Amino acid sequence: MLEIKLILLRSAYLATLASTLAFCSTEALAQQPTTRPTQPAKAGEVENQEITLQKERNIRLPQANRIFTKIPAAKPNTDQRKLTYEFTDRPLVVGDPRLSPVALPVQSGKAEDQTAFNNYVKVGAGNYGSFYGEAFGSGTVNSNLMFDGSFKHLSSSVGPVDGRNSAQSENKLKVNGAYLANQFKITANLGYNRDGYYFYGYGRPREVNRDTIRQRLNTFNFRVGFENIDPEANIDYSLKTGITTLSDNYNATETDWATNFNGSVKITEKFVALVGADAFVTQRTDGPIDNRNLFRVKPTFKYTTSKFTVTAGVNAVNETDKRLGINHTRAFPVLDIDVVPVGNIHFYGGVDGDIVRNTLRSFLSENRWLSPQVVLANTEKTLDVYGGTKGEINGINYEAKVSYAQYRNFYAFNNTWPDTSRFYVLYDSGKAKVLTISGQLGYSVKDFFRSTLKVDVYDYTTSRLEEAWHRPRVIGTWSNSLIINKKLFVTADLYNYSGIKAKNFVSGEVVTLQPIWDVNLKIDYFLGKQVSAFVTLNNILGKNYQRYLYYPNQGLNFLGGVSYSF
Repeated sequence: MLEIKLILLRSAYLATLASTLAFCSTEALAQQPTTRPTQPAKAGEVENQEITLQKERNIRLPQANRIFTKIPAAKPNTDQRKLTYEFTDRPLVVGDPRLSPVALPVQSGKAEDQTAFNNYVKVGAGNYGSFYGEAFGSGTVNSNLMFDGSFKHLSSSVGPVDGRNSAQSENKLKVNGAYLANQFKITANLGYNRDGYYFYGYGRPREVNRDTIRQRLNTFNFRVGFENIDPEANIDYSLKTGITTLSDNYNATETDWATNFNGSVKITEKFVALVGADAFVTQRTDGPIDNRNLFRVKPTFKYTTSKFTVTAGVNAVNETDKRLGINHTRAFPVLDIDVVPVGNIHFYGGVDGDIVRNTLRSFLSENRWLSPQVVLANTEKTLDVYGGTKGEINGINYEAKVSYAQYRNFYAFNNTWPDTSRFYVLYDSGKAKVLTISGQLGYSVKDFFRSTLKVDVYDYTTSRLEEAWHRPRVIGTWSNSLIINKKLFVTADLYNYSGIKAKNFVSGEVVTLQPIWDVNLKIDYFLGKQVSAFVTLNNILGKNYQRYLYYPNQGLNFLGGVSYSF
């Protein structure tokens, strides 16, 4: 009888120990980062795998720095997709006129013993009568259906000159949804942006009616997508389509329907056929109605070995413009060769061409001070010959590239006549030539420090334009982020734009703008598991530099606030 009792007690102890270990293992696994699961051993495991995948997808990571071409890893991940898709329209980035210096986002990380929270609310305030608010939330309907939404508001009640006449505000609202199946994914995005500002580049002293210099941009967009997520499939594909509408305070509207398809077919282990296709149907109403369409198809073939990769094909583009009376088709060669002589050191070169779409929305994203009824025309990159090297040496990533390109309808911005507070878009209808020398260095210490230095140097040879107005000759950026004690996060960046020329067509004076030096700093400190404080300092040098003639920027400006995660 005693032996039976001992056996029962031993069995109960073993059962309790096994249950405890199983529960702890489940808790530990739930906190580990996961990758895309392989074929589950049991059908009942599918929901757990997809729930974990969903949670990982909702974590907001910092925005990646732009690099010229991706540096392949020395040991590719077996789960990596065969093709990296880019669904945004191709911008003309030569001497890009944009400048939006802000402190860098905090690196992915969390405070000590902090649970990963997917939702947050941020509020803050600063000088220039600034107010900042941001929120992000996410959730799931079931194991396959997920969604998230975000809202951001940033405003300044006064600006660098004339008080409220240089005030500005921006509001962004976005909702995303995704449905994950075993072999495909369906996504949907809905967004609304509202930007308000004033044309404050007028001569002073001067009394103005604020209603006559007010500008307001409203942008709505809706987009859906369908793509393959099975990494083992021989046929890879992605199809996305959506509509974007833009309206402003001067009776201008633009409706843009964009459809993008990318696919690949694996012929052999080393040989892949690729195809990209884009269709853009655009109507612009700013005076007469203008229908502007562009269709692109880009079939290529890619051959890959351990020592080199060759991509060759053709890029065929058709564009039509009712107002300009354009309807023509162009074909451009596509050739890219990447050689790996040793380790992770690459030497590459190639040639390509394209027609770059220019829309009212794309121009306003570069220069918001545009005059009404600006002329819209696409830019044709007739030829681009490039070469360079990239790789990693002793933990330092590097890339150096030289490009020589020819353009037709190369564009620039300059002040209008007689109202110098607005800007025209000026085109070089001849052949403009641009030599670009670019380089970047990157270094990081995992979970501690990251630094990236980038420099782009441009030499413009215009045909019919006097100068490439308002395009910088040198662009330099130095970005750094530091994580201290898993509680304190510091990010700092430095921007330099120089060699910018402009012309006052009223006086005939050519002006070389002072070089831009913009230093920014952001500090985040975790006060607890769910609460953190932040301080952002922009333009620390306090220079009221001008990116565009007669438009000084804010001097030293700061924001401080708190964030709550849940």
